[in-house]
Amino acid sequence: MSVTKPVNQRAWWLVLPVLVSVAFSALIPLMTVVNYSVQDILSPSQSVFVGWEWYKEVLRDPELHSALFRQLIFSAAVLAIQIPLGIALALSMPKEGWRSSLVLVLLAMPLLVPWNVVGTIWQIFARADIGLLGYVLTQLGFDYNYAQEPWDAWITVLVMDVWHWTPLVALLAFAGLRAIPEAYYQAARIDGASRWAVFRYVQLPKLRSVLMIAVLLRLMDSFMIYTEPFVLTGGGPGTATTFLSQYLTQKAVGQFDLGPAAAFSLVYFLIILLLCFVLYNFMKSVGAGEQQGRSA
Repeated sequence: MSVTKPVNQRAWWLVLPVLVSVAFSALIPLMTVVNYSVQDILSPSQSVFVGWEWYKEVLRDPELHSALFRQLIFSAAVLAIQIPLGIALALSMPKEGWRSSLVLVLLAMPLLVPWNVVGTIWQIFARADIGLLGYVLTQLGFDYNYAQEPWDAWITVLVMDVWHWTPLVALLAFAGLRAIPEAYYQAARIDGASRWAVFRYVQLPKLRSVLMIAVLLRLMDSFMIYTEPFVLTGGGPGTATTFLSQYLTQKAVGQFDLGPAAAFSLVYFLIILLLCFVLYNFMKSVGAGEQQGRSA
């Protein structure tokens, strides 16, 4: 005869602080935004229910379409540059010793700089009169002016983001490389595998999980970029560097359209969620296809 032991429910008390924290930091603000997105706020004490009206207005807004297009191009460029560059940096780093520690510290330094300071640094660095980058490009014959030329401003923001966040990808890739057992490399040397073959069939498959995290992090971060381009260009010239986050801020703070801003923030959230979901499943399907091909 088996005796059923009573279940100790006191462990739930350990989870309670987390639930309270999440409720105050995420759920309550989210419900507030949902409430604002379906109402027209006339005054602090008066509002009118408008249903889906703000969502229809936001989705028909041509400025939103332009900002979304710029954001997609920027995020695609970020991933296309930073992921391969981060892997290359991780492969070229020393694996151990004081040189490895020194390189890790130097590589991580851009990640420690606050976002507003990054924008200020590049604002000075890219100026043609006092900045090193602007001066060198001018001396080389380039008509470079990020304050007046939209293309120059967009490229400057992209290069700034590459400088700031590529170290994160490199550090993640380096940690993934260090986690690969030495036995794999010994087997590759015995088989006479080339350096490219080692990367293609040993290192890259073992980095897949790490790279998936890096891709998702960089996709989400690039979609939420605000402080650096705001400090560097203010979203200009014109709307050249006005991404989705700047557009949302202009709606909520600049124009004080709380209803449309709340509706757009939810649309913004769903766009990021959908892209991450699609990208995650695509990377998993590619990985599963390669594993089936090797096993066959």
